Amino acid sequence: MSRGIIDLHGDALDAALGRRFTTAMEEVSVGDSKFVLRRPENADHLISEADYVMDERLPYWADLWPSSRVLAAALLDEKGSGRRLLELGCGLGLATIAAMQAGFEVTATDYYEDAIHVTRANAWRNLGREPDVRLVNWREWPDDFGTFDVVIAADVVYEKEYAILVATCLARALNESGEAIIADPGRLALPDFRSQLEQEGLEVVSWSTTPYVSGKINQNIELLRIRRLHPKAVA
Repeated sequence: MSRGIIDLHGDALDAALGRRFTTAMEEVSVGDSKFVLRRPENADHLISEADYVMDERLPYWADLWPSSRVLAAALLDEKGSGRRLLELGCGLGLATIAAMQAGFEVTATDYYEDAIHVTRANAWRNLGREPDVRLVNWREWPDDFGTFDVVIAADVVYEKEYAILVATCLARALNESGEAIIADPGRLALPDFRSQLEQEGLEVVSWSTTPYVSGKINQNIELLRIRRLHPKAVA
């Protein structure tokens, strides 16, 4: 991770991001809370041919997806109480900020370094503090990461490869009594994700559906809660 920008905070961090790309401000209502997020003005301007050739990487992090809004709303109803929470694919940081406000000790991760820094800046702007952050490639999960009480992600299983990778990462990241909360708008790879969960010793213990309608967007966001599959006691 670039040493220079990681050492910047507050106004200095915002200024550095403004030099990297053109940004816009967006006010986001989540339940009774309002957050102001700085985001790239146009995600298409961030597309890198080199990144795409390397691993078909596209800057999806730079958009605010409906699943992130639904996940953030669910987190505001949680009691963090200092529990450790990990976000996979933090994007603009909305879910991370909601988790921090709910009292979790948050580690935000993403595959894009810009997403890490935008999340830090947005958390600073809204809460006056930052989460821990780390650049993470799901294909090369860090051996020194440890485990977490809660792991969250929003709209990350949009391809079969990612569905399998995310399930594998959850198995490594959750502690024995931990819970994952995954928001998904019904992507085609969701069945692959659920199948891989079982192979990883995990199960969906509950799920709910939240309609999201805004302009031309009309989605049903599934919120899956996932835990370790413990063997049934033998009578």
